[in-house]
Amino acid sequence: MPPSPQSEFDRLRSIMAQLRDPETGCPWDIEQDFASIAPYTIEEAYEVADAIERQDFPDLRDELGDLLLQVVFHSQMAAEASHFDIEDVARSINDKMIRRHPHVFEADDGRDANGQTEAWETIKARERAEKKDKNDTPVSAMDGVAKALPALMRAEKLQKRAARTGFDWTEPRDILEKLDEETREVTEAIDSGDLEHIEEEIGDLLFVAANLARRFKIDPEIALRGANAKFERRFRSMERLAESRGQSFSGLNLDEQDKLWRDVKAGK
Repeated sequence: MPPSPQSEFDRLRSIMAQLRDPETGCPWDIEQDFASIAPYTIEEAYEVADAIERQDFPDLRDELGDLLLQVVFHSQMAAEASHFDIEDVARSINDKMIRRHPHVFEADDGRDANGQTEAWETIKARERAEKKDKNDTPVSAMDGVAKALPALMRAEKLQKRAARTGFDWTEPRDILEKLDEETREVTEAIDSGDLEHIEEEIGDLLFVAANLARRFKIDPEIALRGANAKFERRFRSMERLAESRGQSFSGLNLDEQDKLWRDVKAGK
């Protein structure tokens, strides 16, 4: 009979504890801390997303294991410092799921998915307010949006928070006009030659572009990933087309490369 999931999880915890043992563990694992491991945690989450996008389920299994290891790694370090352990982590999320799904674990109010999303945000806002009350600090609609999120994703979340207070454009055309305004300001910044100002204005342009995506319920991260994939696919096709014509792509001038780009787009 194969081992139960719980016994395999206990085995993982034991392996992590052995790796971190100051006397007999792995030197690399022993010297890590929360900050040094955090980038790996983020990377593993992206690799999970990549496996899902590719519909590669054996790889998804492995990547989820890598991500689970990150949770166990952080929990082991926290336990060593007497902050919390993996049981506390599980208890915290269990309690949160029950608290945020009263229609499932208490009375069924018949809400649909949209109703649950609205209720979820209301409950999260109340939890943030309660947490701030305990710390005796001011409450802001911007609280709780993690600074480590990818910038486009964080922009969308900040804008959603602002929109819930009524601070939002009412029509997509208004956003397009703002996009035109920001484009002009990028041009002016470029003319000034001030690199810091150029960076600032490009940031503003991207922020407004993220807002336009949000208006149509489009995830800007997903939209940009799609654009990245399309660019990569077309670029590789240009390289292959140049090679089939006996040319070195990098040796072509920009006009010749641009013609290849147009040929690829036209399906030649």
